[in-house]
Amino acid sequence: MTDDPRATLTRKEGRASSERATLDSLLDEVPVGVLSTVVDGMPWSVPMFFARDGDRVLLHGSTGAGALRQVSDGAPATLTVLSLDGFVVAFNAFESSANYRSAVLRGTLQTLSGPEAAAGLETLTDRLFPGRTREVVPSTTKELSATVCLSLPIAEGSWLYKCREGGSEPPDGEPTRAWTGVVPLRVTAGEPERDAWNTSGAPVPDSVHAILRAYPR
Repeated sequence: MTDDPRATLTRKEGRASSERATLDSLLDEVPVGVLSTVVDGMPWSVPMFFARDGDRVLLHGSTGAGALRQVSDGAPATLTVLSLDGFVVAFNAFESSANYRSAVLRGTLQTLSGPEAAAGLETLTDRLFPGRTREVVPSTTKELSATVCLSLPIAEGSWLYKCREGGSEPPDGEPTRAWTGVVPLRVTAGEPERDAWNTSGAPVPDSVHAILRAYPR
């Protein structure tokens, strides 16, 4: 994919993938990542919702957040995304591990404005709550002014995908007498809980049913 060492694994190269479809699948499944940069010479990281929109990732936050102003002004940043898929229980503690999929995207965020920002925020909302923007009133001008919408390009050579899957390796020499195997993990949605103050009697909307389908029990 690239000769950039930041986009290349230095060990266990077989866990890397340069397939863009593999990256897109992870970004479309996992809704939260960690945005990192450097502010006043010190590292800064914050978990954030995000949404892939074609060849870019959309993020948002308050216009009053100082670190977001820094990345919106062109400071280099990374977005780290992780899915923990299972615990790998090996014959000893040293060999025990985890199955996962991860990606680190690097680049310079672009600040969206005007109609493009409004459209980006709607895309982000519908990514998290599918179809929700059709069920509620539009955002007000004040709400849009208080929110910054950022775009991180997904450029060739600017990302690193890594994963592990499968069970543990058998020990050398004598067979183990300990149990070994994989404990799969996944995110599931529980029963929707209506706010106690909401006495509207409105039924559970399509957007919530879409969340339940995305994270089945």
